[in-house]
Order: sequence, then C-alpha cells, then structure tokens
Amino acid sequence: MREFKRLVIPYIVWIALMIVIPMLLIVMYAFTKEGNDVATLSFTFDHFIKFFTDPDFLNTLFLSLKIAFITTVLCILLGYPVAYAIASAPAKRSNLYILLITLPMWINMLVRTYAWIGILADNGLVNHILSFFGLNTTQLLYTDFAVVLGMVYNFIPFMILQIHSSLAKMDKNLLDAANDLGANRIQRFLHVTLPLSIPGIISGITLVFLPSVSSFVIPKLLGGGGYMLIGNIIETQFITVGEWNFGSAISMIMALIIMFSMYLTRKIDRDHTERRMNV
Repeated sequence: MREFKRLVIPYIVWIALMIVIPMLLIVMYAFTKEGNDVATLSFTFDHFIKFFTDPDFLNTLFLSLKIAFITTVLCILLGYPVAYAIASAPAKRSNLYILLITLPMWINMLVRTYAWIGILADNGLVNHILSFFGLNTTQLLYTDFAVVLGMVYNFIPFMILQIHSSLAKMDKNLLDAANDLGANRIQRFLHVTLPLSIPGIISGITLVFLPSVSSFVIPKLLGGGGYMLIGNIIETQFITVGEWNFGSAISMIMALIIMFSMYLTRKIDRDHTERRMNV
C-alpha cells in the first residue's frame, strides 16, 4: 500500500507548481504595493478599497453576476429536457446523442465563438434570413443577448451531461412504484424524477456559473471591445495596463466569490441528500 502512495507524489508536485504557488503569488501581489521586491514588501489594502469604492468596478461585478445567473438559468431550462430525452432513449441512441452533444466541444472555444460573429453580424446569417422574409434587420452582435447566447452555447453541454448522469443512474423501479400508486406522468416527474436529478442540476450549476462569471473571451468577441465583464477587467489589468497588484486583488475577490458559490451549491446538495435519506 505504501508503494502505491508514492504514485501520488508527482500529482502533489504538479498541484504545488501549477496551483498552490501561483495562488500564493496572487495573494502576495493583492496585498502589496506596486514596485516592491521580496526584500522590501509593503502591505496594503488599497487595491481592495479601490475596487469596492469605485462604482464602475462594482457595476461590472454585478453585471458579470447577472450575465452568469441568466446563463445558468437558461442552461437549466434548455438542458434539462435534452438530458431527460437522452436518458429516456435506448442505450445505443443515448450514446449517439451524447456524442453529438460533446462533438462541438472538440473544437476550440475561440473558434466556436468566432462562428457566432458571422451568424449574428449585421450582414450575417440571421439578418439575411430576416431580410429574405421581408422583416426588419436588428442589431444582434455586441449586445447582452449575443454574450448570453455565446455563453449558453459554450457551457450548456456541461449542464446536459451532469443532469443526464443523474437521470441515467436513477432506479426506474421507483417510477414503476409511483405508477402503481396511481401517480400520473406529471406527479411522477415532480415527486420522483426531479428530486433524484437535483444533484446533477447542482453539479451543472457549478460547471456553468463559475466559468460564466469569470469569462473574458466570449464577452470580448460577442460584446465588442468596449464590453467589460469582470474577467475582461482582470485581463486588462494584467496584459494591457500592467497593474498586476490591482489585477491580483480583483482575481482574489473573484476567487472568494467562486469559493462561496461552490460551498453554497455543495451545502444545498448535502442538505437535499440528507432530507432524501430521512424520508
């Protein structure tokens, strides 16, 4: 057994180099003044004060949370019926449907997002179709709608796969038992299928909300150069402005928000599991 434990060492080293040390550097930059070196560190809270006292940064944070929330809700509403249909299909068809869902994910997200620019542009596919039917064209690209659409398109497979995993593991005998007790299709869904799929929904929320709230590529391409979410501000601070200390402070704030979101979703999942076991 001890020999197998040694196999964990490379993973521990990799985690330390790629995750722990960079996170420690971000924390150090967030709480230190610009221009310090290791020998003369000067700690400060000015970067956090600057963020929370500037209405523009707070509005951007709230917009990011709003866009991520809308994206997550839409992924649930659109992804659940798809996951339910896949789970209800025969095994061979189910595997084919899962392949079709994951197939676009084999293409780089940047390429997939660029494709939406051609579809939503003023002279793109959607407006050409509207013009063909004699309808007025509209501004689709560089709007909140385009950003949400791009996020839903890129992240909905995560929601579908998580919900499908919960539905596929569900004991079908429970549905037969509910049917024998006189429950109709709606009652079987509300009292059996939906509660048993909640863990998958919660996992899907985690996998959709977290990348949505910190995304910067999709807002930049589909929202335009002036469209700023919190991820775009962090990117700008590190790459364009060069204020690593302020960028690290914002990154740390987002890391705390993400950690709280993960804790909240895990707590909801745990409470739901405990209630289900006590019934």
